[in-house]
Amino acid sequence: MEMIAYELIRSSRRTMSVEVDSTGSVLVRAPRLMPKWRIEAFVRERQDWIERAKARQAKRQEKLPDIREEDKSLYVRRAKAILPPKIEQYARCMGVQPTGLTITSAKTRFGSCSGKNRLSFSWRLMAYPEAAIDYVVVHELAHIRYKDHSRAFYGFIESVLPDYRDRIRLLKGI
Repeated sequence: MEMIAYELIRSSRRTMSVEVDSTGSVLVRAPRLMPKWRIEAFVRERQDWIERAKARQAKRQEKLPDIREEDKSLYVRRAKAILPPKIEQYARCMGVQPTGLTITSAKTRFGSCSGKNRLSFSWRLMAYPEAAIDYVVVHELAHIRYKDHSRAFYGFIESVLPDYRDRIRLLKGI
């Protein structure tokens, strides 16, 4: 079996990890002094997982909405019009208060919540159904109370959106 091509990043870490990004590129992180032969053995041991992850990413990329650059300003305007009232509505319902809102061009995440409770949403989210947009808003607002993805975090989301699992499927194109 041929060795998989990968990018190697060495740092002052103790363990090795492997990830497959949205383009299907393989990234291996390893301790600075780890011998090359151990890294290659690590990659070979995980070759089946890497191939499955690359196939999943390719399938996911096929399902993503095709957004032309000229549609960007439309989506940004839509995000600025739609998100603030949704955030206000759900924040009131959930008993949380974000400190601000930013619209980004992020390609790999729909939303985020900073440690200071500032919410960011990608304008690309506007290409998805409203039920999916609501889920991302609730998910990020839930991070104001829970800074992790614990059972309590998802229980909090479920108390607001009992069908949140179906909404996640909309985002994944399943």
